[in-house]
Amino acid sequence: MKPEKADDGREGEARPEVYAISRGRSGWTLSRRSLFSAAAAAAAAVPRSAEAAVCATGAQAHTTTITQVAISPDGRLLASGSLDQSIKLWSMPDGAWLKTLPGHSGGVWSVAIRPDGRMLVSGSGASDQTIKLWSLPDGALLKTLGQGALSLAISPDGRLLASGSGEQLVTGGGDKPVRLWSLPDGALLKTLLGHSWDVEAVAFSPDSRLLASGSYDGSIKLWSLPDGALLKTLSGHSYDVATLAFSPDGRLLASGSRDYSVGLWSLPGGTMLKDLTGHVSNVNSVAISPDGRLLASGSDDQTIKLWSLPDGVLLKTLTGYSTPVRSVAIGPDGGLLTSAGYFDIKLWSLPDGKQIPVCLMDTAASLTSVGSIRYTVAGVTYTVPSGSPIPSGAVCTCNLVQGTVSSGGGGGGGTYWYPN
Repeated sequence: MKPEKADDGREGEARPEVYAISRGRSGWTLSRRSLFSAAAAAAAAVPRSAEAAVCATGAQAHTTTITQVAISPDGRLLASGSLDQSIKLWSMPDGAWLKTLPGHSGGVWSVAIRPDGRMLVSGSGASDQTIKLWSLPDGALLKTLGQGALSLAISPDGRLLASGSGEQLVTGGGDKPVRLWSLPDGALLKTLLGHSWDVEAVAFSPDSRLLASGSYDGSIKLWSLPDGALLKTLSGHSYDVATLAFSPDGRLLASGSRDYSVGLWSLPGGTMLKDLTGHVSNVNSVAISPDGRLLASGSDDQTIKLWSLPDGVLLKTLTGYSTPVRSVAIGPDGGLLTSAGYFDIKLWSLPDGKQIPVCLMDTAASLTSVGSIRYTVAGVTYTVPSGSPIPSGAVCTCNLVQGTVSSGGGGGGGTYWYPN
């Protein structure tokens, strides 16, 4: 019997803190001083009505479940897709919100960035059933392809896009196809049939000559490129394969499954070398470091695990989420791990696994002055959580009035103090 897919309801949401935005001649700016790590570079896009940005150690980036994050090849841009039908772009590693890309009419299930850093691809299923191509860094919509995607991957040579189909995308015979598209033009090249359930994961080998696909049918299929011939079907997981990643040398394939395990497979033979256990719920995402020595896995058990490669020894378990971890991605220098829970994005240093206190924020969508004190130092205005220490010499607006906030949908409302 197949396990039910995870409930995307809001759980255990952390109390937000409030960080500073100040108004200057050029508009609103985000402070970089002291506790404040959001960059002022994004502030030009902030509406003048915004007064404060919600921030915690991993902020509310989207209004509902984040499905996937992707880091640009130069490590300076992060894209996140969400079931709120949007894609957000963030500068890295400071975490400043840059732009929101609307356009999908259904949840965004997958995002991928082309190796030259000049194109973003997003995929949606259900009512939308489109793939969209966006230019970077401006975020202009280039093209809409008429097939949805539960999963996406771009080949390392930048010439191919693979998309895995999901619900309501059934072709003849009940197969769920993997599609190959040319880039940058977006022409459909081939349709690969063989999976009987949703294709939840696709990944290209480093030499762009092999494609792996993982499905809710529990199998992994290896396809040769560019002809698309089926080479091998790998069996070893007892439930669906949700995520795949190749090692940089192409000799190892990692898979994550909702049987709670991470599989390591040798290539090109496809023999399972190790079955890594330790998670106590679905494994949603895996990523391998650029040097091939570290594997990160994110799970519904609200943890990220770091494993050494190729031996598969568990090095560390990262905690801090109150919701399932939906996506993990490792930066191009191997020193930064990005992870997404249902509603927040966190950054971690590697290999030590320490959480980096960076606030990824969308100032335009944030609450205003919630539970905060406002003060000015040297002409710069800060907004901090009530009870925070205030520097000597600061001019403080410390008159607070009581108010009530209700956070829709999942609780978290209560009494807060506002500047008078």
